[in-house]
Amino acid sequence: MVSIRWFGHSCFRIGEGKSIVVDPHDGHSLGLKPPNEKGDIILITHDHFDHNCYRVVQKSDSTIVNGAGERIIGSIKIEGFPAYHDAVEGKQRGGIVVYCLELDGIKMCHLGDIGHPIDGDLEKKLSSTDILFLPIGGHFTIDADGAWGIVEKLKPKVVIPMHYKIGGLSLRLDPLENFTVGREDDVTTVGNEIQIERSDLPEEFEIWVFSL
Repeated sequence: MVSIRWFGHSCFRIGEGKSIVVDPHDGHSLGLKPPNEKGDIILITHDHFDHNCYRVVQKSDSTIVNGAGERIIGSIKIEGFPAYHDAVEGKQRGGIVVYCLELDGIKMCHLGDIGHPIDGDLEKKLSSTDILFLPIGGHFTIDADGAWGIVEKLKPKVVIPMHYKIGGLSLRLDPLENFTVGREDDVTTVGNEIQIERSDLPEEFEIWVFSL
């Protein structure tokens, strides 16, 4: 059984035994509440203030992962692949790391602040993704159209939108509706946290919308 909980922006806790926290923020810098979670493993997609505040979720024995490559921590295999924060190979905002992991037979990929379409080698590495954590808010990342371009290539079973405008957020981002317009029948509201097994994955594509 895998649990997924959202702490706003791009920060999630993914758990199956060990707690994995991705892209922690400090809360107040964004106008949000800080994550109330401590991670056994902390994944940082890039060193921007709204994604790298590991001190908020760190324990004395936390393992911090901040870079591409393959790692096995306990029974968890984590693969990090280099990508860019913009559409000009990082010349504007630098690089990021896309993380993929498999828990309970479910392949999950968190795309951080990806700012460009995917193709070639990266597309192959992200193939067979079951659950895709996908930025949709534009301005600093891909926008809704760019996000749908990635969905069409990877064909995940589930997309979890992130990095979009929500109440209180101080960043200028586009709202969720820019991504879901015309696809309302695909949207499932899951609340703040969900627990799933492989058998719970939908047969038809779904967009899982979390709330705080």
